[in-house]
Amino acid sequence: MSRSNKTNVSDFILMGLTDSEEIRLVLFTLFLLIYLITVLGNTGMILIIRLDVQLHTPMYFFLSHLSLLDLSYSTVITPKTLENLVTLTKDISFRGCFTQLYFFVFSGATECFLLSSMAYDRYIAICNPLRYPVVMSMTLCRSLITASYVIGFIDSFVNILCMNTLHFCDSNVIHHFFCDTPPILVLSCTDTQNTEIVIFIFVGSTLMVSLITISVSYASIFSTILKINSTTGKRKAFSTCASHLLGVTIFYGTIIFTYLKPSKSYSLGKDQVASVFYTIVIPMLNPLIYSLRNKEVKNALIRVMQKRESTR
Repeated sequence: MSRSNKTNVSDFILMGLTDSEEIRLVLFTLFLLIYLITVLGNTGMILIIRLDVQLHTPMYFFLSHLSLLDLSYSTVITPKTLENLVTLTKDISFRGCFTQLYFFVFSGATECFLLSSMAYDRYIAICNPLRYPVVMSMTLCRSLITASYVIGFIDSFVNILCMNTLHFCDSNVIHHFFCDTPPILVLSCTDTQNTEIVIFIFVGSTLMVSLITISVSYASIFSTILKINSTTGKRKAFSTCASHLLGVTIFYGTIIFTYLKPSKSYSLGKDQVASVFYTIVIPMLNPLIYSLRNKEVKNALIRVMQKRESTR
């Protein structure tokens, strides 16, 4: 991630979300609270899944990795955002900016394929319940997790490689609260068309393959649910995938709105709001969505607490 010889800037300036001191203090308090909930929620999910034997299933294996990614996702962005909200100097080094971008893209791309793996898991559980223990073996689960991380690495590596070919010789002011691809692209004093095409192909392919997998899985799931005669059976089947479907809808809705468009159409206000949502809010929402709507997680928490009390 070394700079090109034609790049004159040594660092970038993150403009943040607002110039108002009062609003910055409000946002600092809000984001700090959200980040603490995110850390506690995702760390708690990982610990509960690890400590409770009854949650050692494929679905919760994927969920523990989702919590790990959300924790990483938020930690890459939020601490620097909090720092910039309370300090006058909002600069970030060239290397630091590209490092933040790398881990941000890595976490996002990995989460896309992790959500696809979770959708496939739900498909097998509902459409082929008798074969579920055989199909969703731990070997397959580990392979799907490994593939998700490898794809995330490839996407982030290509993104950084393409961005590193750009030259920045004029403005170094990023009109955003973190180092993201679109606001950095608009700062380049060279033609970014080829870079945009390559990034769009990789990011678009990641999103489309993931979305197609999820769509096909849920089309089969809904078809199977509709064939169930009893209302209770339909409700029970749908409840097993409702949390995941809600998480997928929120995550992909904001991602598609923000990224699947040319960088020239980048809008400071709308895109920043969407970015706040998927970088800061969603990592907090996921553990709440999967725990509050899931009786197994609640029961596991009770069992872990009872076991701890009995140990004392």
